[in-house]
Amino acid sequence: MTKQLRSVAVLGIGIMGAAVARNLQRQGFAVRAWNRTPHKAQALAADGVRFCTQASEAVGGAEVIITLHKDGPAVLAAIEQAASALQPGTLWLQMATVGVQACAELEAFARARELVFYDAPVLGTRQPAEQGQLLVLGAGPEAHRAELQPLFDAIAKRVLWASEQPGGASRLKLALNSWVLALTHGAAESLALAKGLGVDPALVVELVTGGPLDSGYFQAKTAAMLNDDYRPSFTLANALKDAQLMVAAAQQAGVRVDLAEAGIQRFQRALDLGHGDKDMAASYLA
Repeated sequence: MTKQLRSVAVLGIGIMGAAVARNLQRQGFAVRAWNRTPHKAQALAADGVRFCTQASEAVGGAEVIITLHKDGPAVLAAIEQAASALQPGTLWLQMATVGVQACAELEAFARARELVFYDAPVLGTRQPAEQGQLLVLGAGPEAHRAELQPLFDAIAKRVLWASEQPGGASRLKLALNSWVLALTHGAAESLALAKGLGVDPALVVELVTGGPLDSGYFQAKTAAMLNDDYRPSFTLANALKDAQLMVAAAQQAGVRVDLAEAGIQRFQRALDLGHGDKDMAASYLA
């Protein structure tokens, strides 16, 4: 009989972490939340999530730990703060995008603490996260996948298992991010070029709509650009971090990623102009 996992600690309460914690609580999981800046986790109390002032308090007795921080160093800092309360055999779902090297470092920490480590970054932005419609890319042992499925059902529309070895999902996520960021910059540059040439950028969107080049992603990002509405679904600063991870991994693998390298320059210009906390559609402002 499959074990019923009900106690979950969520470390890292940003856009994604808050949505994951709320959806798990709504589906009957007992959720404890911790964040480096306490007010973000405290805001979840209205949804029934238990707010913890210490990472060790959040993970104490939890059957599953979820980490959703900005990057590898932030994840490592959080799990180290929780170290005194970690129990051997606890399942750790590392759901942040941290890249290849950091994933290996986190797996080594898990192995030393006898935690069961799952490399499980998510694909999605604010709306699918809030709707429980994320895509989880998973890598880790088959042994506990059935136990974890009800948890995944609460937060995601699909889980794609890449391998049994952690690291496989993080590699796949970087490859997928290459496509996502290319779409973002492509839409931004197309609209910016139209405007620079004295053409209404909305006509570009009109031409694409309903045709083979159209997509929900294109519509969402171009709407943000045309309406000057950069409320973050995924911040530009985080997109820049992901692009840097992608380029670093590509260099190690001996793969040329010219578009990604150029995209870093575009994101950096937008960041330097003060747009880092805006949605990554602010590539248009670069």
